[in-house]
Amino acid sequence: MARTEYYDDPNAPEPNSMVVAASAVVTDSKGRILLQRRRDNDLWALPGGAMDMEDSLPGAAVREVEEETGLKVEITGLVGTYTDPRHIIAYSDGEVRRQFNVCFTAHVTGGMLTISDESTELRFVPPGELDSLPMHHTQRLRLQHFLEHRPSPYLG
Repeated sequence: MARTEYYDDPNAPEPNSMVVAASAVVTDSKGRILLQRRRDNDLWALPGGAMDMEDSLPGAAVREVEEETGLKVEITGLVGTYTDPRHIIAYSDGEVRRQFNVCFTAHVTGGMLTISDESTELRFVPPGELDSLPMHHTQRLRLQHFLEHRPSPYLG
């Protein structure tokens, strides 16, 4: 299924759903950040996805990281909340969503890095290399907030 992301675009389609989602900035002992190259739009992104009915928000982040990367993680903090109505995501199946994303920090507790059917590549990326990767603005914003080591989470 293809995915197109719009940001502050007057030509974006009208949303027909609101999705609560969680993502995680997973770091390794060298301070590198785990990213996946998404199969649906070929852009680099943090692991994450929609919350299931039986999930808590932190639990959704843990589950999504494991499903998408094979790694087990523990949540360690909160980067922020991301609810910008200018961000619209359209899927080839007709779903057009606004997404409410809560982005956490996490560290690896186990598992083995394994590509899922949602990605084509997984990498721990040094912060200095992030700007060279094709990535949607909303992902860059989360990473920027993480790298700023803010004293409190971003609320937006």
